[in-house]
Amino acid sequence: MLSFRLTPTPPFRLDLTAWVLRRRPNNGWDLWDGETYRRVLVIEGVAVEMSVAQLRDKLVVEISGPRIPSRAKEQAIAALRRLLGIDVGLSAFYRFARSDRRLAQLAERFHGFKPPRFLSVFESLVNGITCQQLSLTVGIILLNRLVEHYGRTLSGGHAFPEPNDLSSLDPEELVLLGYSHNKARSLIELAQAIGDTRFHLASLEDANNNEALASLQQLRGIGRWTAEYVLLRGLGRTNVFPGDDVGARNNLEKWLGLRKPLTYDSAQRVLKRWAPFGGLIYFHLLLDQQEGLGYLNQPPEQKGPADRKLAARGPRIL
Repeated sequence: MLSFRLTPTPPFRLDLTAWVLRRRPNNGWDLWDGETYRRVLVIEGVAVEMSVAQLRDKLVVEISGPRIPSRAKEQAIAALRRLLGIDVGLSAFYRFARSDRRLAQLAERFHGFKPPRFLSVFESLVNGITCQQLSLTVGIILLNRLVEHYGRTLSGGHAFPEPNDLSSLDPEELVLLGYSHNKARSLIELAQAIGDTRFHLASLEDANNNEALASLQQLRGIGRWTAEYVLLRGLGRTNVFPGDDVGARNNLEKWLGLRKPLTYDSAQRVLKRWAPFGGLIYFHLLLDQQEGLGYLNQPPEQKGPADRKLAARGPRIL
C-alpha cells in the first residue's frame, strides 16, 4: 500500500465535492461512504484502488492493489486534481458572491465545494452520450452496466472504461445493456476515433469555448447539450452553464422563483448577471437539489423514494 497526504487549496469539503462528482447514490464507480471517496484507477495498465479521506485541512490518500506501479503517486495526484478540483481556487467567486444576496446565501451553504471534472474528456463524453434524453438516475444505471461489463476489475470494483475497452465492440453488445443503437454506435466510433488518433482530445484543452464546441459537435451523436456538458465537466470551463440541460434549468427556475419556464436563450440571458460563474451556479444548484432529495446526509448506496420516482419518469434531457 502507498499512503501520502495532500493539502488542497482552501476552503475544501470532500463530502460536497464527492457528491457533485457522483450526482446520484446509484453511481457505482465514484464511491462515497460518508467519510471516504474511493475509485479504481488504471495506472500503467494496472488496476489499483484510490481512497481519499479528509483530516481537517489535509487529504489522506491511499493506493492499494496487488501491485503498485512506480508512477502511482504521480498519477493519483493528477487524477485528484481533476476529480476533486484540489488545486482550484474560488476566491474570485466568493468575492463576487458577497456582492449578490441571493448568490451569497447559496455559496455560503456549500462553502468549500470544489468544481470536479471527470477523470478524462472521454469519460465526460461517455457520460454525456449515455445520459442524453434520460433521467439522470436511469443514465447512471446504464453507465453502471457499462463499467461493470467493460471496466478493469479490482476486488469487485471496476474502473471506468477507457477507449480501448470499447473500440472493438459490436454495437449490439451495448444494445444488450440498454443502449439505443444510435448511442451504441456513437460510443464505439468515439472510442475508435480516439484510439487511431483521428480525434485528439488533448487539442480541446487549448481551444477556446467556441472552438471546442465546434470540434465536439463534429462527432456522431454530439449536439449542443453534450458539447457544453463536456466543456464544464470534462474541460473545467466553469463559465459554461449547459443551457439545454432541462434539469439544470428547472433548478435555476426554482432558485430564482420564476413562474415562466426558461428556454436555452432566456437562461443564458438570466445568467449574464452572474458571468463568468455560470458553471459554478450549475454545480451549486445541483448540490441544492441533492440536499432537497436527502442525498447529502444519506447513507451510501441507499436509494430512496426520490430515486424511484426519478427512474420512473419518462425520457428527458438532463
